[in-house]
Amino acid sequence: MNTTWSTFLNWLASIPQPSFLWPQLLWLLLALPLLMLLYLWLLRRKKKIAVRYASLAIVKEAMGKGPGWRRHIPPLLMLLALACMLIASARPVAVVALPSNQQTIILAMDVSGSMRATDVEPNRLVAAQHAAKAFLTELPRHVKVGIVAFAGSAQVAQLPTVNREDLVTAIDRFQLQRATATGNAIVISLATLFPDAGIDLQQLGFDRMRGGGRSLDQAPPKQNEFVPVAPGSYTSAAIIMLTDGQRTTGVDPLEAAKMAADRGIRVYTVGIGTVDGETIGFEGWSMRVRLDEPTLKSIAQTTAAEYFYAGTAADLKKVYETLSNRLTVEKKETEISALLALAGAALAILAAALSMAWFNRIM
Repeated sequence: MNTTWSTFLNWLASIPQPSFLWPQLLWLLLALPLLMLLYLWLLRRKKKIAVRYASLAIVKEAMGKGPGWRRHIPPLLMLLALACMLIASARPVAVVALPSNQQTIILAMDVSGSMRATDVEPNRLVAAQHAAKAFLTELPRHVKVGIVAFAGSAQVAQLPTVNREDLVTAIDRFQLQRATATGNAIVISLATLFPDAGIDLQQLGFDRMRGGGRSLDQAPPKQNEFVPVAPGSYTSAAIIMLTDGQRTTGVDPLEAAKMAADRGIRVYTVGIGTVDGETIGFEGWSMRVRLDEPTLKSIAQTTAAEYFYAGTAADLKKVYETLSNRLTVEKKETEISALLALAGAALAILAAALSMAWFNRIM
């Protein structure tokens, strides 16, 4: 019993409590008990008047069968209607789930050689492809999706489009390559989202960074200056980056994450495969792979996003389902006075309708 009560209290505490823009108007709710007392007084007064007749039997015969409990329903509904309208006048604000205005999502997917590993069945690449395709089916049709494939370099496999068939074709065309350039994937994704923002890929020198990479600080200054915004404040686009390894070449991913954060873009990171590091063998050769979780978590944290780990194909599918919900529905602090006013109007109309149907009068 105590456990059940504790669970109920915890659930009650988890319900978002509304705040009010004009809380001083809540004092008007004190009028409701006064109205209730007035209603009870009128009932007693009516009863006293009836007692004045010489014979109650004659009164009952003249009145017929009384309305019984039904006579209290219209006034009760009207009282609830007034309560809703008075609360609405205080302009309540609550956190509610609303459709997101997300318009473009970039899927940056690792196609390095380690994606052949079969620890995620049937192998990491195929599991990632299946999960990405399932993700596309969950998204609203108006959301554009672009595909960026990265290994030792990064390239746009498909520009943002609403055509799901083109996206599936791009995912099926993935070709495995050597090395892992997670930073390049982020910068290419940003250049795809902001083609006119002055992110010059040639000046960043991606083709010359395969030997070991260089910092973004060493790149020539951009021609188009911009004013940094708050991380995660750009809600019309997001990047989802999936990888199974750690950066071996290209741009520093943390500096690339800073570029994304300065533009308000969230970079959701998904790690797949071995966390502790081990040697994986396939097709007669072996390689040492390790998932760089700290960096992936830092990327997500820097950009006000989240990191997800997927150890199996089923986990990976659940991760993409979660991301689909996060990117299509968002919780916002919204004024709900209109909803309460609508509820009050509906209750008032219902009270009047019942009164007319039962007593041929509006209360």
